This record gives sequence, C-alpha cells and structure tokens, in this order.
Amino acid sequence: MTAELVRGQNHTLPQTRLEIRVSAGAPVVAGATLGDEQGTVHGIEWIAHPGSPQLPGLEVSKQAAAEHRLAVDLDAVPAAVHRVTVLLALPMEAGGPVTFGAVAAPFVAVTGLDGAEIATFTLTGLDAESAVAALELYRRQGAWKVRAVGQGYAGGLAAMLADQGVTGAAELARSIQEAVARGMARSVAPPPPRTPEGDRVRHTAAIGDPAPPVTPSADPAPSRPAAATGPTAGGPTTGPSAGPAMGPINYAHPRRQATAPPPPPPTAPPAEPGRPAQPVAGDATGWSMEERLYNQVWGMFEDLARTTAAYRSAVDFAESRMEQELDRALSDPRNRIGGAGDRAREEARAKRDQLTDRAREALDRDLAQLAAESAVVEPALPAAFAGWDNPVWHAYRVPMEIPMALRIGDLHLPESPDLRIPLLVRLPLERGIWVDSGRTASEAAALTDPDRLRRLAMDNAVAHAARLLAVYPAGEFSVHVIDPAGSAAAALAPLANSGVLAGPPAAGTQGVASVLARLTRRVDLVQMAIRAGAADSLPPDLDTAEQLLIVNDFPHGFDDRAVTQLRYLADEGPSVGVHLLMVADREDASAYGPVLDPLWRSLLRITPVADDHLADPWVGHAWTYEPLRTPPGSRVLEQVLAQVAAVRRTGRRP
Repeated sequence: MTAELVRGQNHTLPQTRLEIRVSAGAPVVAGATLGDEQGTVHGIEWIAHPGSPQLPGLEVSKQAAAEHRLAVDLDAVPAAVHRVTVLLALPMEAGGPVTFGAVAAPFVAVTGLDGAEIATFTLTGLDAESAVAALELYRRQGAWKVRAVGQGYAGGLAAMLADQGVTGAAELARSIQEAVARGMARSVAPPPPRTPEGDRVRHTAAIGDPAPPVTPSADPAPSRPAAATGPTAGGPTTGPSAGPAMGPINYAHPRRQATAPPPPPPTAPPAEPGRPAQPVAGDATGWSMEERLYNQVWGMFEDLARTTAAYRSAVDFAESRMEQELDRALSDPRNRIGGAGDRAREEARAKRDQLTDRAREALDRDLAQLAAESAVVEPALPAAFAGWDNPVWHAYRVPMEIPMALRIGDLHLPESPDLRIPLLVRLPLERGIWVDSGRTASEAAALTDPDRLRRLAMDNAVAHAARLLAVYPAGEFSVHVIDPAGSAAAALAPLANSGVLAGPPAAGTQGVASVLARLTRRVDLVQMAIRAGAADSLPPDLDTAEQLLIVNDFPHGFDDRAVTQLRYLADEGPSVGVHLLMVADREDASAYGPVLDPLWRSLLRITPVADDHLADPWVGHAWTYEPLRTPPGSRVLEQVLAQVAAVRRTGRRP
C-alpha cells in the first residue's frame, strides 16, 4: 500500500533499487546530494545535477523538465553516505516562473522499478521559494527510510546548497543553471500536459513492457500516456483560440480546443491472444485526424526515448555489476591461485552477457513494434508532417487554414538508425530557427567542405521557408531575406523566381538596416496595439500576415545597432508573428563574445548535415538530426511554390 507522506513523516523502504518520480506544473531542475550521518555534503563530487548527472548509485535528469525520473540504487552508494536528498529548483529562464508559489505544487513519488508506488509526497505551502529539498532517503541502523522534507529556500539553489555545507555554493548554483540553460537550448520542447482523458490510446502491446528488473534505469519502461509528449518543438493543441481575439493580429492557433479531445475511433480488430494488434494510423486522441496523427508521432518519440533509456541503463547496470563481482572475487587472495580467478571472471562476464542479452531482446521487441507503427503512420501524414518524398506533395493544394505543426527533419538514435521520428515544430512558430553553417563535431560535417556546408545550410533554409509558405493560406505568410553580400543568390532562386518573396533580398549595410527597421517597427506597433486593445488603429500599410526573416551569413553586414535589433526580433517577434530563420556559423560571430549567447540559446539549432545535437525532453538522449531533402531530380519544391504564387496572384485555389 502506498504511504502518503506529510512534512516530517517517514516510511521504511522495502527495497534499495528505486525510482523517484517528480511531477511539477512547470519545468524544474532535479538533482540530489549525498550526505554523511550529519547530512553534510563533502564537495561537489557528492552532488548529482544536470551538468554532472551520475554518481555511484544515483542518476538524475540532464535538463529541466516538468517530469523527472531519478534512478537510485542504495546498495551502490559509497559506505560513507547516509543520506540522499532530492532537490528541486526553478530554472532561471527568461519569462519562466521565479517562485514555486506561481506553479502547481510539485508531486514526488518513490517507486520500485516496476512503477509501484512506495511513498508519495505533495509539496504544498510553497510561496516565495525558488528551490526546495523535497525528500531524503536516509540510513538508520542498517535500514533505509524515506522522509518527506519540503524545506523551501527563497535564496534559491545557492542557499539550499549552502545549507547542506557545500563550499562555493553560489558558484556551483550558477554553473548548474548555466548547464540547464544549455540543455534547454538544445532540447526539443515538450507539449503542454494533457488531462487524463487526453492520454494516448494504444491497441498494440505496450512498448517497453517491464522485463525482469535488471537495471536501476532512469526510465525502465516507456509508459503510455504518450499523447502528453512527442517530437516537436511544441505540442498538441488543446483549445479554441488561446487568448483574446484581437482582430487581424491574433496569432493563436485557430483550432486549439480547451477541453479533452475524444478518443480515437476503433480502427483495428482486437488482436489474437498472444499477438499484438496491427498498428494503425491515427491511433491517438484528438479532435481531428491531423491531431491524432500529431499526438501519435509524439507518442512514438517518447516510446523510443524511454525504451532506449531502459536498454542503456540495463547495459550500464550489467557492466557495473560485473565490475563489482570481479573486484570482490579478486580481492580474496585465495582466488589468485590456480584457476579460481579465471572462473570468477568467466562467471561474472556470463552474468553480464545474460543481462545484456535480455535487455537487447526487450529493446528489439519494442523497436519492431515502433517500426511497424512508423510504416503505417508515414504514408498517412498530411503534407505539413510529411517529407518531400511523400506522394502527398504531388496532390498539394494551397490550404485554407494553417496546420498544427510543420516537419523540419527527422530524428534517430544509434540503437535504431533506420527508425526515423519526424521532428515537428508547432505553428505558429514559438522560437526562431538557426541553421548552423559551421563545422560541427559530427562525422558528416567533418567530411564536408566548409563552402559546401554553407551552400547546404542556405539550401536547407530555403526549403524550410518553402514549406512554411506552402502550409499557410495564401497571403497569410510573408518572407523577407537579408543577404548582405549577395552570396546566396543561387540558393534563393526558387523563392525569387516564383515571386513569393515580399521583396528582393536586401544587400549591403543599408539593406540590412532597412529590413530590420521595418520589422522592428512592426513588432513595436503590434505589441502596443495588443496591450491597448486597439487592433483597429494599426496603420493601414502594416502587413498583418506572419513574417519570416531569412538572414544569410550573419554577422556579415551587421553593425552593433543591427545586431541589437536582430536580438530584439528573436526575443519579441514570435509572440506577434515575426519569426527568424538564420543561417550562420557561430565562429564568425566570436568577436561579440558572450553578448550573443542569449541569441543562440533562443533559437532552435539545426544543421545541414546529420548531427547528434538535439535532446529529447524526457531522458536527454542525444538524437541525430537529419535534414529533409528533396529527392534527386525532383522539382516538387518549385511546383509547390508555383502553386503558392499562382493563388496569391489570382486569389483562387486551383
């Protein structure tokens, strides 16, 4: 039976391999400290946090998230450790909550590896605190117990660490927050939480059904409320028009619903006993087939992240167990004589191989189910969610309303390189996009000539702009280009020749200044109109369509004023329909130093070649991003742009 704890109450733990699950109303940083009998933390090497997530017997999340799973193996912590304290803190991100009083009360559960709850604690009563010691696991007379703490700190993470005796607490807290900021910048943002009625419904066998417990996994088995999470830099829609109607400048998605969507209709007969049902497209909740497919893709993303996390944790545990058994066997002098030592090594390796093989069997089973699901989902995707090689683009017609999201690439993991998950971003765009044209650490970038990388980066940006133009209704999306040196003329040809650009690409310092001034003025005017509730007073020459600014070869052609304006557009533009698509090599802007760090962090970084820089929002795997490419010899991009231009000229859909 689950023990529901209140502050100060304790409960005996029936096992030592545990999972601590955290749910909060906003992204939080989760960490843990190891303390001695007095609770003192003897240095930073006794602290697990996003910048250093693993300690003996303890693993925490690598980034801030609204949900966490911390893995604990109390048998593996050092003998000097008598207390494990779980810490929560709010990330110091711009626009986020600054106190726990502004978010829903965090909920913490101590569970077994099978997910069965042992003890729970809801941290109520928090107000001005921005960090809290949630609970502690402590050793008493050889047995481990859990105590609900709930001690908040208005001084934040630094005050909480200092209270535990950490030297240099302020510097450590700052480094943790910097690690969190870097993680959030590279993370694919999860969608907002869904109500229980909005959970994904599956007719197939659950991915990651718990195998025999072989690992203190941070995520031992993917759970199935997967509609709450998935692979886009955004999430499922949940209501009619989020925000007050402001006439022509309401940029909220027009079809977001405020209530839970209905479950999917029955689309497949029940499976035969002992066999999983055939996967079907749209096997998720949603108000429309588009939303069901969107949520299904999110579910596939989370399933793959969690089942891979379970496999990796199982392998790590098997290796750790083998090393411990070898250390114990070889520390006995008797095993150093004759063949006893060799037998000990063989037995330890055999156990390791057995555990690893079981974990791989479970992973392969889950991957087979996900591959079968992907095979039926991909052909059913609408154009906005589909790759350029999907036949849906050959039947393309200019839409009457914007879709929920747009596909900008694919993601995969090294354990399953052939299983690709669509990377979708919510529409309207909530952050700008940066196509990195520099030499990254990836093998593909290292093998590509720098000049070719720049050309590929601009080609990639043009393809993204074309997709955005294609999925918006005619006249509701405008594209501007800044190309200071005119070096992107060839890449821009599909946009320029079709006539879909708002004007010729701006060149030179004067051209840069003119475009930035015009878009900055637009942001200012729309923001003032929204604050004053006076949308009708906007100047008649103001284009209320959403605006996309493509910037090539930044920072060439930008003076200090232009750089400041660009940062302003990146920060303030998305909320009023002005979006940034930047092609740049960060090394070229190194002279600006840390001044531009907020700009880079504010943008979703993608690459023109395969690169493993994006992280999922659940366990923080490094996912390989693959850009979308048109099939060799295909003119699908030009044909789509021609249709967009024709509808703009005539006002009629073909």
